[in-house]
Amino acid sequence: MLDQSRTPLFSALKKHVEGSPLSGHVPGHKYGAVFPAEASGYFEDILKLDVTEITGLDDLHDPEGIIEEAQRLAADLYGSDNTYFLVNGSTVGNLAMILGTCTRGGKVLVQRNCHKSILNGLELAGVEPVFLSSVVDERLGVAVSIKPEQLKEALETVEGIEAVILTNPNYYGVAMDLDELVAMIHAFDIPVLVDEAHGAHFVLGEPFPKTALASGADLVVQSAHKTLPAMTMASFLHVQGNLVKKDQITRCLKMLQSSSPSYPLMASLDLARFYLASLKKQDVLDIYNSIMATHQEIGNIKGVDIVWPQTGLQVDPLKLTVRSTTGLSGFALQELLEKEGLYVELADPQNVLIILPLAVHDRKHDMIERIGRALQGKTEREVVTIQLVVPPYPAELSRLAIPFSEQHDYMVVRCCLEDALGEIAAEPVIPYPPGIPLLFKGERITRSTLECIKELKELGARFQGSECLKSNYMFIYKKEKE
Repeated sequence: MLDQSRTPLFSALKKHVEGSPLSGHVPGHKYGAVFPAEASGYFEDILKLDVTEITGLDDLHDPEGIIEEAQRLAADLYGSDNTYFLVNGSTVGNLAMILGTCTRGGKVLVQRNCHKSILNGLELAGVEPVFLSSVVDERLGVAVSIKPEQLKEALETVEGIEAVILTNPNYYGVAMDLDELVAMIHAFDIPVLVDEAHGAHFVLGEPFPKTALASGADLVVQSAHKTLPAMTMASFLHVQGNLVKKDQITRCLKMLQSSSPSYPLMASLDLARFYLASLKKQDVLDIYNSIMATHQEIGNIKGVDIVWPQTGLQVDPLKLTVRSTTGLSGFALQELLEKEGLYVELADPQNVLIILPLAVHDRKHDMIERIGRALQGKTEREVVTIQLVVPPYPAELSRLAIPFSEQHDYMVVRCCLEDALGEIAAEPVIPYPPGIPLLFKGERITRSTLECIKELKELGARFQGSECLKSNYMFIYKKEKE
């Protein structure tokens, strides 16, 4: 194993700053010297690290120095063949792994509850997605897994499959056992692409779920910023095995990533890897004990319960799904918590999701007190019980009613929601967060989907591009007149 105590990228930036450099290069803030005075106190230290590809600081698009070493250290820690630093979030990793693996017109098996960036990548690649149905956990009310028997059927009956794209864990930290699924897919010599955005810390092993890399996945994308001490957008793309062409992945990243990558973001990836590598077994145990103590104390608060899936799947302990026992919707509970200054990751019709730190929680008691204050005085007589809103995912393998390759042949017209039954969506409907489409562009609109959209609207869900939904219409495809 390489010397994981090194931080080559951050250390080089620090040494550069300590040399009192004079900037004759971009960016224009000149190490923070040119910056609004009222904001400089917040930005001054980070701006000193915000440099560009000058002598000695390497180049993300042709790394051969400190960035190359930092990426090799990450690959060594995670056990991959290659690890790439991403400065455009897991989104760019998802796009690169699809574009670097699939060919135009090919078929891809895709888990139905995928992130919108997966759909965007499929559309850009010009492939035909075949959607694996999602198993919805009725206790949580969210999709948590796929059916192995359906995957096997698809592998045996769908011709021309170039990749299988899985999402694991889901946004709520529920993780499938990927060993059987990856082995099944590899038996057909098909690469496995995994959006593991929420699992960058899984490399620590128990008590956390198993990382997709350890299960043999070929391409794995992780959002380091979600659970590690990395800046927003800082992510990893890992590659292993011989079923994907690494040079194709590299080429795609050079096209998709910014030609002016952020050094603070890259340095934060170097430091996030260092943080993980520095955790000893006792440190992980102390963190876990802190997490479980937080679970227990929140579970003891009158007015809320912690919700676990009834499927028996493993759940990342950093993810805490909390539900009101007094009938408050997740959105109403979120509003109460925010009035007390506690901002959660997301709300859905039933739940709020809290992401705990990968550290001993030094503000645990503050969190407990704020939740208690938010719920003070709330009783069952004051609120109406909220029913579960379960996404209406198809039970069988499904495809787009109008493939990506044909959608440009259609007109896009506005349609009232009441008249949209049976029509074909010309835009996705995406509750955000979590950014998982309820309805895909090119998908036929069913009654259950319309009812789910209506219920989510009434409960206060936020949709990306929601202005049309607020006005009770959406866009659909219509064939142009001959």
